[in-house]
Amino acid sequence: MCQTSALMEKNGDQELLLENVTNLEILSDRLQITTLFEGTSSWPGVAIRRIDFAAGKVYLYQMQ
Repeated sequence: MCQTSALMEKNGDQELLLENVTNLEILSDRLQITTLFEGTSSWPGVAIRRIDFAAGKVYLYQMQ
């Protein structure tokens, strides 16, 4: 099974944050991301820029 990856966009570059993402929840002040092997982590001040469903990638950015 192919899972989704979460990447952070910074200054035109992309940094891999998490692999095997199984759940992503948008909360009022953060994203909560669950992975298959690492459990759940919270990312305050982060938002989704775009999702590439074909590649299985979620691109995130740090809000100002």
